[in-house]
Amino acid sequence: MAKVRVRADTKKLFIDFRYQGIRCREQTLLSDTARNRKQLETLIQRMEAKMLVGGFDYAEFFPGSKNLKKLEEAGALPRNGGGILGQSETITPLFADFADQWFLESKIQWRNSHTRNVESILASSLKPAFKDKRVGEISKPDILAARNKMARRKGRGASGLMAPKTINSHMTILRMILTEAAERFDFTNPYLNIKPLKQQRVHIEPFSLNEVEKILETVREDYHNYYLVRFYTGMRTGEVDGLKWEYVDFEKREILVRETLIHGQTEYTKTDGSQREIPMFGPVYQALKSQYEATGKLSKFVFCNRLGEPLDHNNVTKRVWYPLLEHLKLKKRRPYQTRHTAATLLLASGENPEWVARTLGHSSTEMLFKVYSRYIPNLTRMDGSAFERLIQSRVIENDKEVGDETE
Repeated sequence: MAKVRVRADTKKLFIDFRYQGIRCREQTLLSDTARNRKQLETLIQRMEAKMLVGGFDYAEFFPGSKNLKKLEEAGALPRNGGGILGQSETITPLFADFADQWFLESKIQWRNSHTRNVESILASSLKPAFKDKRVGEISKPDILAARNKMARRKGRGASGLMAPKTINSHMTILRMILTEAAERFDFTNPYLNIKPLKQQRVHIEPFSLNEVEKILETVREDYHNYYLVRFYTGMRTGEVDGLKWEYVDFEKREILVRETLIHGQTEYTKTDGSQREIPMFGPVYQALKSQYEATGKLSKFVFCNRLGEPLDHNNVTKRVWYPLLEHLKLKKRRPYQTRHTAATLLLASGENPEWVARTLGHSSTEMLFKVYSRYIPNLTRMDGSAFERLIQSRVIENDKEVGDETE
């Protein structure tokens, strides 16, 4: 009778059974959870039902398994033209079939938003690119040709085509699939030595403090608190749109970032590093107090529509944000620039970069210096004057000490 077991080294589940008197073990990517065990037990029931009536096809259940060759050599599988199913060597599954299997085995460890993203990448790019290929037949030229084809597709890049960052994200999924297939079916991974496309440096366009004040003075009253919080906390769009009252601590004057809003649903933040506490800077405390009077009893969400539902950021951007910038004759910029504005203002005020990074939800200061460095000198007088003041203060102190000694 087949059993579901767990590997001691990887903690992944595998199926342990005997077929035609030969012991077989088939590995999976599934972690040891009750849900995954139940999934494999259902598979075992199907296998045993097929075996009972003599209709079990090993290659159908485990395409490309290393056990196929062992079973063939032992005479446990039928030969056809000198090999298994007419082949002289192990058959690997079609890319689309293995990609589906990899997706099902892997998605349990992903956030819902990432699951949807991977599913979209498979459907729109990878499966069409390799629809007639078996995973063991895909070559490096095939991969490069698929990437070049992506680069010609329409997208949101500056040129109107897919941006290098987007292409790299698609290729990362392909690399993960081929790496797993190569290990499972024992062939050389064709993705070796393929480097990601170079990405252009991120250019930001933060607002000046004068522009921020002008925006807050002019914006519709029912959105004043919303944009004030965005400008003075640097919260991401999904974080501020998904903010709930249970995560607003008026006593400690902190905003607890615990969730983000994606496609109308709240879920865990972008990364573990995004989980953080943000002090209610300046007018943020009063803005949230005022907002509580407006929506505290209407909805669990801090910022919501008249029905108590979270804001639709696309709708708000088109109906409120862009018309406001046009009215003020300010350059059209995405709402995400409110986050960049908060970062530049915090750094310009002399706050410690490590503290700023934690407040924004970055894992390190690397991104701060990479993205915001060109704005800091213009805002903080990083021209040596601070060092000169330090030296001058030390000179004055030393002169005073000498004077005290001579008296």
